[in-house]
Amino acid sequence: MHTQVLLLTSLSLAQTAFGVVARAATNTNLQTTFPKATKTSSLPAVKTIGAGQTFDGGMIQWDRNPSTCNDQAEGGDADAVFLLESGATLSNAIIGPNNGEGVHCLGPCTLNNVWWTDVCEDAATFKQQSGISYVNGGGARKASDKVLQHNGAGTVHVRNFYVEDAGKVYRSCGNCGTQYARNSIFENVRVVDGGVVAGINGNLGDTTTIKNSCLIDTKICDRFKGVTKGEPSKTASGPDGTQCAALAVQTKGC
Repeated sequence: MHTQVLLLTSLSLAQTAFGVVARAATNTNLQTTFPKATKTSSLPAVKTIGAGQTFDGGMIQWDRNPSTCNDQAEGGDADAVFLLESGATLSNAIIGPNNGEGVHCLGPCTLNNVWWTDVCEDAATFKQQSGISYVNGGGARKASDKVLQHNGAGTVHVRNFYVEDAGKVYRSCGNCGTQYARNSIFENVRVVDGGVVAGINGNLGDTTTIKNSCLIDTKICDRFKGVTKGEPSKTASGPDGTQCAALAVQTKGC
């Protein structure tokens, strides 16, 4: 498998509103063991990372107190742990279980080595109107519905990501009031008991590509008829080579 490697090491300190956090080495290789947190931090409100800014989470487990997790009830920006404005980057963070929405990206964003220990509603939601958001390394588990929710436009590009015990890894919004043709790419991902990697809306022009990946007890893709009201309907499952393409995908012995 092709592995995108990005190792960034700094000995400096990152100043946050909650104290000084040592910057960790950013490992965006594929990892299949969830990391141990250096400590925990519970935030009373969502933390915003400004446009073009970078925040290093120091491998702290970040969460909300009081909890904003309400099972599968749809939440909003205020229920997230981190809110990333356009061009922002979040690195080296562990997201705990007591939040409804994890990370929200208002524009194109980058998530490097971010982990979700127990996903409530969604791990990360992408709202960009155009451009590419990147998920490099990291992983998520215990997502009864989905891990990555794509409500905006553009592309979500996922590399070297690990998922276990999920309903879906990615879902292009099936019933948003404003719909787009959305694109997703998955490279060198490992998914175990993940339900399906990508749920896309074929009638809206969505595309997804899964390549150089290992999927254990996990389907490649489902296609839906996306709507702006009501509920979407499933139309097909499995790659068709056009809307859903699979290249060098292994389903056992990997």
